[in-house]
Amino acid sequence: MWVFGYGSLIWKVDFPIETSRPGYIKGFVRRFWQGSHDHRGTEENPGRVVTLIPTEELAQFEDNHMETIAWGMAYKVEESKVAEVVKHLDHREKNGYSVHHVHVYHPDSETPVVEDAVVYIGTPDNEAFLGPASLDAISHQIAKSVGPSGPNIDYLLNLCHALRAISPDAFDSHLFALEKRVLEIKAEQAKQVEY
Repeated sequence: MWVFGYGSLIWKVDFPIETSRPGYIKGFVRRFWQGSHDHRGTEENPGRVVTLIPTEELAQFEDNHMETIAWGMAYKVEESKVAEVVKHLDHREKNGYSVHHVHVYHPDSETPVVEDAVVYIGTPDNEAFLGPASLDAISHQIAKSVGPSGPNIDYLLNLCHALRAISPDAFDSHLFALEKRVLEIKAEQAKQVEY
């Protein structure tokens, strides 16, 4: 079994794997539209984590996107560990995510490098889906949210760093715009504390 990670699974693989491959899936974009009250926020102050949105659904959210792919990492799970890993991922991704199957591509190949990978997606019909908001609103929410797994900003910055490490081609305009704005907010907050 192959698993495709596009969020924290890019840098935090907490299950046994045989091998991994960087790559991307077509027809999806990554967005910080999924609420997190169990990892990067609380019930009262949910954080935001990423989910995948099919590109054909973006128009309903009035989202102007540049990309039509989402970069991440594909992980091959040892055959003897599949049941254990599925149970683990079902628990880890319990906050509104459902299982889907995708092809994983790499720039070096026109055909998929992984024919069938499992991916967990927080679809708009799940109760934790927050949906779109302005760049500023999402950035402020990320800058202030903290949950059992730590500050929401750590999730964002780790994801940006991990994505850049995958490939020089791994660009994500939404993600990198949020990174820039959240760092500006944190710098503004630090200046206010100095005075």
